[in-house]
Amino acid sequence: MTVQTILDYLWTLAPEAYKMPWDNVGHLLGRKNAPVSGVLVSLDATAAVVEEAAALGCELVVTHHPAIFHAQKHVNDADPMTETALSCLERGIAVISMHTNLDCAPGGVNDVLAQRLGLGHITVLDDGETAGLIRLGDVAPQDLPAFAAFVKERLACPGLRYVDGGRPVRRVAVGGGACGDNLERVAAAGCDTFVTADLGYHRFCDAVTLGLNLIDAGHFETETPVCAVLRDKLTVRFPELDVRLSAHADCIRYL
Repeated sequence: MTVQTILDYLWTLAPEAYKMPWDNVGHLLGRKNAPVSGVLVSLDATAAVVEEAAALGCELVVTHHPAIFHAQKHVNDADPMTETALSCLERGIAVISMHTNLDCAPGGVNDVLAQRLGLGHITVLDDGETAGLIRLGDVAPQDLPAFAAFVKERLACPGLRYVDGGRPVRRVAVGGGACGDNLERVAAAGCDTFVTADLGYHRFCDAVTLGLNLIDAGHFETETPVCAVLRDKLTVRFPELDVRLSAHADCIRYL
């Protein structure tokens, strides 16, 4: 079993063609032919995750967020990202990252999020497409505070922010992570509620103008559910591997 073997399988779940043009996905660190007996699945490749992988004897870390995102001119200990990359290389730990391709793929980040929130009749925002960033679905009619409380509980959010667009919750859109640029498209598709994250003040104001209920449930909280799904898929596909789910948690704290 090698890094390349596992990468080949992950491409079948989230093809590279689904990624955004600006993204960096795939095998980002380590040797493609390195043998693998243990895999750690995590949302991020932080220094703590690398330490965890080393302690567990995992030669491969599979992440959602890219271990290397921006173009780098050095790999040393001068900044956190390159220091983490250097630590992986020193320890012989490879990293594969499935980012926006996993956001858009069927069964990926946003399908998992929609299912976690109990949406029915789930479809892709772009009509007729099988893959895409935003998912739409239906819920039983309810008021916004009740639905927001449900989202908080289902995603284990330490807190969330929302604005009331003045409509009951029936037709919901979800976009894990930073999908606030899609407010207008979501409203135009007939949704009354949008669950996403990383929203600025003015996007909340825009939502009120659009008559759209808007919930910011946290970047980590809206994306991390896919990690357990990836762990399970890898375990089924490669029963000879020791596949673990990282203890990695959201670094943000609330008073």
